[in-house]
Amino acid sequence: MLIKNCKLIYLDKIEEGSVLIEDGKIKEINPSSIANDNVIDGKGLYLSPGFIDVHIHGAGGVDTMDGTYDVINTIAKTIAKHGTTSFTPTTMTVDKKDIRKAMSAIKEAKIKGTDGANVLGAHLEGPFISPKAIGAQNPNYLIDPTIENFNEMVGEDEDAVVSITMAPEVEGAKELATYLSDKGIVCSMGHTKANYEEAMDGIKCGFCHSTHLFNAMTPFTHREPGVVGAIFDSEITTETISDGIHISYPSLRTAYKQKGTDKVLLVTDAMMACGMQDGMYSLGGQDVEVKNGAARLLSGSLAGSVLTLDKAIRNVYNNSNYPLNEIVKMASYNGAKHCKVEDRKGLIKEGFDADLVIFDEDINVKMTIVNGNVVYNTL
Repeated sequence: MLIKNCKLIYLDKIEEGSVLIEDGKIKEINPSSIANDNVIDGKGLYLSPGFIDVHIHGAGGVDTMDGTYDVINTIAKTIAKHGTTSFTPTTMTVDKKDIRKAMSAIKEAKIKGTDGANVLGAHLEGPFISPKAIGAQNPNYLIDPTIENFNEMVGEDEDAVVSITMAPEVEGAKELATYLSDKGIVCSMGHTKANYEEAMDGIKCGFCHSTHLFNAMTPFTHREPGVVGAIFDSEITTETISDGIHISYPSLRTAYKQKGTDKVLLVTDAMMACGMQDGMYSLGGQDVEVKNGAARLLSGSLAGSVLTLDKAIRNVYNNSNYPLNEIVKMASYNGAKHCKVEDRKGLIKEGFDADLVIFDEDINVKMTIVNGNVVYNTL
């Protein structure tokens, strides 16, 4: 497959060019004249690395916690239409046996592959979080952060765990973070009421990321810097739900200016209503009403989102002065680094997996290619 006549989005620049794909990989960039039966005319549109979503609960009317391969496959197909080529299905604070069931489905999808986006592994959001920053999680299923509880949750599928969100101030969390980070699992601060000192202690013990910046964490003030202050005052990475609902755009711009675009990942935190109409849905067994693009529990708390990564990129592009390549980096290469696959994903580079997206000036996705296969096409 040869994709020609497009603007290639690199980490540091955007240049016109063409890409030759062979055996699911990017074989050559700007090849000299090659006879190819399968030529795609990019029509002067952008060719981007595929987007990577490291925090997503569901889409297409299904939830990761439904715990089957078919459900993960449905999510993979739904989000591929919006340019996402890899993701980490995200679990909720629910019963341990339900998390284990979901882990089994995620592992199967990772090994077997899907009809859409690649499954890179799981993100466990909870159940080792603070009852005082519960958000849309279920407080009835909070348990102590211990190695034993972790092992019971993941069973034989530990090798499919990419990341886990925990509250560093909860007793046992720092010790578990040290244990898990030594195994290569990303430990993320989130759903936490830690103060600045507790957050910084957590970072010393292995927390290297933070979940949905500003949401369900202690805010930054001039005398109490909180978890947000610790994130800003350290080298850990963070993620933003850039839908204009979870975070205002001035706050987003401030965060990006403080952290730099190398340290921020765009995520969706999408739930099952992503790609669906407004109405009643559920998240982690709790009723959620989706109205005017916002998903909320009946109590009024935000319950994930219906955001897609193409829209997140568009929102940041339209509400900041960052060049498009830097915004795309936050939705692709930074996620690849987070999942430790930056040696094969997240860039348009020879030898890398052919996970690519073609989109127009308004970030409307026209084609999605996963492992060299066209999985979505309106060109």
